[in-house]
Amino acid sequence: MASIQVFLDNWFVRHLGSLKTTVRVIFGVVWTIDGAFKFQPGFADSLAQMISDAGQGQPSWLQPWFGFWSQTVSANPGFFATTIGLLELALGIALLLGFMRKVAYTAGIFLSLIIWSVPEGFGGPYGPSSTDIGTGIIYAFVFLLLMIINATFGPSRGSLDYAIERRWPAWKKVSEIRSAPNRAANIGPEERREALV
Repeated sequence: MASIQVFLDNWFVRHLGSLKTTVRVIFGVVWTIDGAFKFQPGFADSLAQMISDAGQGQPSWLQPWFGFWSQTVSANPGFFATTIGLLELALGIALLLGFMRKVAYTAGIFLSLIIWSVPEGFGGPYGPSSTDIGTGIIYAFVFLLLMIINATFGPSRGSLDYAIERRWPAWKKVSEIRSAPNRAANIGPEERREALV
C-alpha cells in the first residue's frame, strides 16, 4: 500500500505543471460554454424574470436588492445579457490561453460572486428542501484556488503569459500572483513531502 502512495506522490510531483494547466483549461472550457449560452435567443428576455424569481421566498431585507436588479435589467435586458456573455467569454478565453491570469482570476472571483448574488439568489432561499448553495460561490472558490496554485508554484509554462514574460519580464505584474523565484518549484519530492507534514 505504501508503494502505491509513493507512486501517486511522485506522479503528482512529476506532472504538476501539466495538471495545473489542465485544471485551468478545463475551467476555461466551462466558462466559454457558459458565455456562449448567454447569446441564445430568449436569454435576454428571460434575464429580468430570472432575477425576480431568485428573489421569491428570500428574506424581506433582501427584497430591495432583487427589486433593484430586476428593474435595472428589465430597462435594457439585451445590454445586460450581452455584457454578461462577453465577460464570460473573455474570462473563458483568458483561462484557455493562460492570458493575464492574475487579472482573470481576480475578475472571475468578482463575476462569480455577482452571478451568485443576483440571478442565483445567493443559492437560496434556504429551507428544508435546499440541496446546494449555487454554483457561483463554488466558481469563486475555484478562482481563488487557481490564484493560490499560481502563487505557490509560480509561472505556468503552458500559458500565453509565460511566453510574453520571456520577452517582456514586466508582464509578470499582470500575470503572476507573485513574481519572486519559487523555492517550492525547485525542491525535490522528499523535501516537498516534509514541508507538507
